[in-house]
Amino acid sequence: MTEDEIYRTSTQYRLWSFTPETLASLRKTTNAVAADGVRDAYRSLNARASQESSVEKRDGPPEEHVDCLTLEEEQKIISYYCGCTLDFVDLCEYPTNVKATAVQYLKRFYLTNSPMTYHPKEIMPTAVYLAMKSEDNFHYVKSFAEKLEKTTTEDILAPEFLLTQGLRFTFDVRHPFHGLEGGFMELLAFTNGNGQCGPWVEKSPGEMREEMMDVEPASGASAKATNVKELVARIQKAHGKAKELLKTSALLTDAYFLYTPPQIWLSTLLLADEPLARFYIDTKLPAISEMKAKLHTVLRQCAEMLRSSPTAQPDKEEKKELKRINKKLAQCRNPQKMDLVGINKAQKQDPAQNGGVELDEDIAKKRKSEREISMKESESLFGPALPGKAS
Repeated sequence: MTEDEIYRTSTQYRLWSFTPETLASLRKTTNAVAADGVRDAYRSLNARASQESSVEKRDGPPEEHVDCLTLEEEQKIISYYCGCTLDFVDLCEYPTNVKATAVQYLKRFYLTNSPMTYHPKEIMPTAVYLAMKSEDNFHYVKSFAEKLEKTTTEDILAPEFLLTQGLRFTFDVRHPFHGLEGGFMELLAFTNGNGQCGPWVEKSPGEMREEMMDVEPASGASAKATNVKELVARIQKAHGKAKELLKTSALLTDAYFLYTPPQIWLSTLLLADEPLARFYIDTKLPAISEMKAKLHTVLRQCAEMLRSSPTAQPDKEEKKELKRINKKLAQCRNPQKMDLVGINKAQKQDPAQNGGVELDEDIAKKRKSEREISMKESESLFGPALPGKAS
């Protein structure tokens, strides 16, 4: 199997790759469904209050006056918390793959879930903790929770199953980092005369090194490399820029949803040093190639997305907008989904309580009594008494 065929069998390609149109449609549907859910939840609370003839003070407005987040507002708040994830992981000095996986978990989760249903502030720590386990960088949950203010182990663990559901139980994330390192190792191989080209290239490795030194300088550079040392320095500089783009722009945009890992890292090389990127692609594809023309088109589209990426640190105007959205979000959250710790406890105590759906009062009392009896019996050293023999 080719590398491309192997990638097409991955869950990332099968479940988490989209066209721009399908991605936009999915997010639009999620926003609409969440808004309906919020209004239905307030309608249910109002109906219950009316039946009980009580005047309850509610945090939110009546259902007909709920001002839900727009799709654009949702994306802004999600993007902000993706940036917070980058900052938090950097602060904790966790590996880059943990950071990248955590952000993708967050982005994947909010394709089918809305901030109005589950606030990103509550999901973000769990996404990081799950990413640590997925990337074989396990820490005890207690020590992890201590890194966050006013956060308990229950706050971390309560949304974990909910998050895994949103991820469709797929934890593998194919990152472009390994491809980047491999590509630059190949470029460095050309500098010592060991580069490998396609069979259509008739030049010797030494001739390819000379051709590489004759490549036009990168944007902002003053001149071409005149010796191997300068050529290596140019490659290393491009590598640093490309890697930084992968650690920021590639994570904060929709690149993972729309492009393959090789397309992403090649796009970062295109932004870091376009002449060098063109030289590398020329060693892989013939000059006259339909695939090559298509690849250049795709890479430019991806590069443009990365160039226009939001920053992890919002400016003054963006902070002002985020405060407005967060204030609006506080008034349109689904009241039935706000206490994730409480919902998690209820589901553990009674599996029949799915998503916080309340049981009939008599059934609830009966099951509570059964649990209390079971707990008392379990405290006995020798367990509960054996049932008597039938006479």
